[in-house]
Amino acid sequence: MDKIRAHIIVSGIVQGVFFRANTRSKAQMLGVTGWVRNRPDGTVELIAEGERERLKRLTDWCHKGPPCASVSKVDVRWEGYSGEFQKFEVRY
Repeated sequence: MDKIRAHIIVSGIVQGVFFRANTRSKAQMLGVTGWVRNRPDGTVELIAEGERERLKRLTDWCHKGPPCASVSKVDVRWEGYSGEFQKFEVRY
């Protein structure tokens, strides 16, 4: 089982469209841990850890997002797995 971390920044119309709540639901469905939050610049940031294939599915989902989102860009930085998270949560 190959575990890894993804640091993702999603740009576009991604705040005020339930992006964080939907990201948490998708992450929980995939069994990955970490967090998601809105950033002051209008982007959404997330850190997610888990099996590589599951994180790939989450990053693919981030390119589309929930129905009301309009994603223009997704930046993904792959990092080493730390195991520091117990669940996936929305941060404020």
